Amino acid sequence: MLNSISKSQSINPLDVDEVIRFLRKRWGVSYELRLVVKGKKIYLQIMWGFLEQQSFDITEKDYCENLSKVLEVINRIGMSGEVRAWLLQVKGKPRLGRALSLPLKGDDSLEEFVI
Repeated sequence: MLNSISKSQSINPLDVDEVIRFLRKRWGVSYELRLVVKGKKIYLQIMWGFLEQQSFDITEKDYCENLSKVLEVINRIGMSGEVRAWLLQVKGKPRLGRALSLPLKGDDSLEEFVI
């Protein structure tokens, strides 16, 4: 599936609409994405909660704002291509209590996001 991503897509920044399309095409719902810091490492996680879930505790507007903040970090550290590829090929699906996780590798600018 990596071959289905063009060179321009691998360097283009991710945006909210594109990621929501990926999520809905893959799993039929808009899962929550979070950045999680563990030590000096940062991970992108696809959580088990999703926007279309009745018990999901945030509005669509807040969901999009949160996703935008996550994508801003991903784009700023130059990981949009890797995240895009991962979203297309990640195995499994998030389950209650078990998120899907991608370790983010960045240059020295990554440290600015790890406090």
